[in-house]
Amino acid sequence: MKRYADCPQVLREFLIYHENIKGQSQLTISEYYLDLRMFLRFIKLMRNDMPIQTRLDEIDIRDINLEFIRGIDTTDVFDFLSYLANDRIARPDEVSPDQGIAPSSRARKLSAIKSFYKYLTVRTKQLDENPVADLEYPKLRKSLPKYLTMDQSAALLQAVSGQNEKRDYAILMLFLNCGIRRSELVGLNITDVYEDRIRVVGKGNKERFVYFGSACRKAIDAYLVERNQKILTDNRALFGSRDGNRISVTAVHRLVKKALLQAGLDATQFSAHKLRHTAATMMLSGGVDVKTVQEVLGHENLNTTQIYTHIENTELKIAAEANPLSKLDFSEKM
Repeated sequence: MKRYADCPQVLREFLIYHENIKGQSQLTISEYYLDLRMFLRFIKLMRNDMPIQTRLDEIDIRDINLEFIRGIDTTDVFDFLSYLANDRIARPDEVSPDQGIAPSSRARKLSAIKSFYKYLTVRTKQLDENPVADLEYPKLRKSLPKYLTMDQSAALLQAVSGQNEKRDYAILMLFLNCGIRRSELVGLNITDVYEDRIRVVGKGNKERFVYFGSACRKAIDAYLVERNQKILTDNRALFGSRDGNRISVTAVHRLVKKALLQAGLDATQFSAHKLRHTAATMMLSGGVDVKTVQEVLGHENLNTTQIYTHIENTELKIAAEANPLSKLDFSEKM
């Protein structure tokens, strides 16, 4: 836990508990770390009446103890959520960044806070009161996930070029064929590739096998010729970066955006996660039942997968309305 040396002891113990006792994935632990560090920095900023220009990432929270956390009430949490909704800059690198982050991002941070207080009140009983026990999550606008059409998917694959062409093509093929998450792709090792499937470690360190077709196998084989000539710092990794390390989630994000731009697609509307949506939609369009798609995607809850059935129903409705016969009306003859 040296990587969390900038955290107070109580937060480090929470992270250790979720990593070693709950067995949650490193991605989940990292999200807890970032979200709770931001929360505690914000509370300290408000409590200590620091200068208004003080940046959150400049605030040292290593001295925060249980007494400080015991003093946090529901109003403090509301203030933090208000800051996230109205003042937090989501993408500071943009020319004209928007203020306020999306409801889904605020919900994730509130979930981290709720887990933290549940740990302190229920698991370890260090606190008697939970100020967030009854807080509701931000209302999320329900919308159908975006996905690429068959033609757009083909254009994306055909547009791949550059120094890492074989690697990038294999990555896109895995996204579009297997519907895996970015974090799952980053975690793939060479030994996770079998003749017709890959072994994936998903959320909660749960393992599953995902099968792929001959075109995806061909793309992986072409890349492996190149990969086997390289030595990485973590030589187990299936995909490496140009600096010789295991490829990162950020690097995957960038290569997908690059391919989208090369294909003439709107890179602001699509992403690696949208390729996962595309794979799920194509599976359902091809007649795969929703329960099987759930297993392929690694969804714990079937309701998460069923959103794609709404997409499929929408496509079927569009197809029906596009049929010229659907506009003929001879009801008056009946």
